[in-house]
Amino acid sequence: MNYKSISFFLTKKILTFILFFCFMKLSSQEFSKEVFVIKGDTLPYRILLPKNFNANQKYPLVLFLHGAGERGNDNESQLIHGSKLFLQHNIENTNPAIILFPQCPKNQYWANVLSRENNSFQYSPDPINNKTLNLVESLLKNINSKYLIDSSKIYVGGLSMGGMGTFELVYRNPDLFAAAFAICGGANPKISKQISNTHWRIFHGDKDVVVPVELSKKMFEEIKLYSSNVSLKIYPGVNHNSWDNVFQEPDLLSWLFSVTKN
Repeated sequence: MNYKSISFFLTKKILTFILFFCFMKLSSQEFSKEVFVIKGDTLPYRILLPKNFNANQKYPLVLFLHGAGERGNDNESQLIHGSKLFLQHNIENTNPAIILFPQCPKNQYWANVLSRENNSFQYSPDPINNKTLNLVESLLKNINSKYLIDSSKIYVGGLSMGGMGTFELVYRNPDLFAAAFAICGGANPKISKQISNTHWRIFHGDKDVVVPVELSKKMFEEIKLYSSNVSLKIYPGVNHNSWDNVFQEPDLLSWLFSVTKN
């Protein structure tokens, strides 16, 4: 690599860092930093209220579950992927909604993964006992008591570990969510009937070396046995970061907010 190439590479790295820092600063300003505490357990979360928020108006609610790499207690990392999409949505002020980004503790998991050997995931056939999702459900109840939430327009989505958690959270609450989207996730196919009342969009990269694409394919095929309101999009040549593609889907949010629970 010659001097010019090194200079260009370093300049690009510096610019990327500056842009990332500015974005995270903007995210921190727009997403309020909160901590939910119940019975001694804590769950850090960020909340984004609609532009021109009106406390007397009912709003849709969107819950987003991050991936394993963003776990912790800094109440920052969960905004790395996805928050930009909702910030832009909030600026445009289309389909005003309340957006939640909780943060999973470092050594916990959104989903009941029984084993993960050689990227072969084994899930519980009845994923009920999960302390972290218990906290998420309590947080949802708390938010519902603080704000006027349109119960027919509650949505959930997530990526990787959060995609897995999305499947399992809907299983645990089959009558709660109108629509859900799962990015490079997976679950036990045996839960498919229980989650089929929710409208689904499932996404995955076919070159994913972290979470096999077959997991999403299997969930799609099983949910499709019980519902026509499910779609699967596979991105050719894309590795685990298929969320980059998903967040550029032009109709993702318009589809999400168009779904109303009966």
